[in-house]
Amino acid sequence: MAKRDRKIRVVERIIDAMGSTTSLLIHTAIFFAFFLSAWLGFLSLDSMLLILTTVVSLEAIYLALFIQMTVNENTKSLREVEEDIEDIQEDVEELGEDLEDIQEDIEEISEDIEGIQEDVEEMSEEDKEDERREQAHVDSLDRLTGDVRRILADLEALKKGR
Repeated sequence: MAKRDRKIRVVERIIDAMGSTTSLLIHTAIFFAFFLSAWLGFLSLDSMLLILTTVVSLEAIYLALFIQMTVNENTKSLREVEEDIEDIQEDVEELGEDLEDIQEDIEEISEDIEGIQEDVEEMSEEDKEDERREQAHVDSLDRLTGDVRRILADLEALKKGR
């Protein structure tokens, strides 16, 4: 696997180099050298054009292969991105569903709190009513105690008056 990765990195470097300013300058220099060699007589014009055409054709084939490799790699990368986007969309949908559930739970809790508040208010009213009844009992007991004391005092007075 490491050899394959190394080969891929080498090919990627070649692809990067093909589109560089340095590559443009090298190609220009090579074309100039071919025409100069024909002009200086090192090669006949027909031989130079044959060699140059063959080299340019081979280079075009390799460039097409490199371009196709780049397209394939980009397509693969785009597919991975599409899968990631689909996963994210699913996560967002699940999050939306979770948020809806949470909202429903919050509404139920709010209703429960309102019920508890009503119960507390009822209990407060019942407590106040109990306090009123207790106070009424205390008042009645106080009156009864006062009446019993008067009766006792009257009885004592009657005993002494005899």
